[in-house]
Amino acid sequence: MLGDILSAMEFDKNGDHLAVGDQGGRVIIFERQTGKEGLFDRSSRRDSGQFNLPLWQHPEFKYKTEFQSHEPEFDYLKSVEIEEKINKIRWCTKLNRSLFLLTANDRTIKLWKIKEQKVKKVKQMDINPFVTSENSLLADKSFMSGQSEPSHANGTRLEWTDKMNGTLPSHLADITNVASRRCRRVYAHAHDFNINSISNNSDGETFLSGDDLRINVWNLDVRDQCFNIIDMKPKDMEDLTEVITSAEFHPFHCNLLAYSSSRGFIRLVDMRKSALCDHSVKILQDGGSRGPKTLFSEIIASISDVKYAMDGRHILSRDYMTLKLWDTHMETSPVATYKIHEHLRPKLSKLYTNDAIFDKFDCCLNGDGLQFATGSYSNHLRIFSCGAENEDGITLEVRKSPNRKPTSQATTRPRRSSLSNLTRGFYRQGQDSSENETSCNLKSKLLHLAWHPTHNLIACSVGSSLFMYHA
Repeated sequence: MLGDILSAMEFDKNGDHLAVGDQGGRVIIFERQTGKEGLFDRSSRRDSGQFNLPLWQHPEFKYKTEFQSHEPEFDYLKSVEIEEKINKIRWCTKLNRSLFLLTANDRTIKLWKIKEQKVKKVKQMDINPFVTSENSLLADKSFMSGQSEPSHANGTRLEWTDKMNGTLPSHLADITNVASRRCRRVYAHAHDFNINSISNNSDGETFLSGDDLRINVWNLDVRDQCFNIIDMKPKDMEDLTEVITSAEFHPFHCNLLAYSSSRGFIRLVDMRKSALCDHSVKILQDGGSRGPKTLFSEIIASISDVKYAMDGRHILSRDYMTLKLWDTHMETSPVATYKIHEHLRPKLSKLYTNDAIFDKFDCCLNGDGLQFATGSYSNHLRIFSCGAENEDGITLEVRKSPNRKPTSQATTRPRRSSLSNLTRGFYRQGQDSSENETSCNLKSKLLHLAWHPTHNLIACSVGSSLFMYHA
């Protein structure tokens, strides 16, 4: 079903929970399994000198809860249908053992609270075995065999006491944890265009929401008021030259944010400068890509996603053809550029005809900011390492049929890897495939993924299936 296709995902700050949204407006929460050894820690094993120990088994996440976050709506003023599809999910600060997260569709943002409650579940007992007829009682061997046993002090025999004691449960109720969810606030009527970004601020009190032309800042406690800090809408829409494609707050400076545009620019903004941040502090642009402009070159230059590294200095961006790592101190060019599917460049005209050239791929970084990942066609997961000799990185084909022989093997160093389909509870082995493959399936594309904040663990979606890759 189309509504089951996954459209957004996000790990929380500690990596203990994973939230996944789909096109049907639903949000599913997975929780990391407890009671088992955590994810394999290479550093602790190296420090202890235990190099010969086997690698730990697959990390496991269990289903926690799910809820309907958004419903389809209709804007009667503009005669526009608003889909229930979840565009973005962001976790908020955890308070009093309760989880909070923001979810957004094209127009509305909601704040959800998820809290575990202890519930007593009473056991059901079948007492029929103790209600028997007199004949069946006399026919029971245990009745005759017990004649020699001493009676009770008052002469009454308790024939079935032992049998009942062995049958009755030791306790009549089990205490289980049930996750309750409640919508705390709804932030609506602030965007005239489709929301493409939400990002929590490091102050824990505010967040931003961005659409094609505006970026607003909200207070989590105020649902009916926001501050517009960036407005790119011209007086005449015919003069529009670019739109906002992604926005994110700095990881620890609450006054800084970055947003990308369809022209391939990344603008850094300091909210202390002015209330309306029309003028950027810095503009990151690839000077090496300047040349004759064509229709296709402008389209593929559009940045679909930007992510801050945890150090706050580097930014990862993804456009249609490349993945770029930026140093905010170097405005004229990225420090590294990784080609994703260069073999499609001669086919841009065909990609434009079937609208594939407008596909938007996510990108993500690991906790130390030295490894990056993004998706491609044919359900390929591309992983790169900063400073690695092999700029081609690792290509992993995410699929449900691991027994099928791969078309080719990658020339990169083999790594221990696996895939796990969380929604179906089984694990799959990933296969490497060559990036030089000229043909690819444009209908099979890996758009959404998220990297665990502390471990080499990547969650990614293919259609309605959720997979995990760990190394």
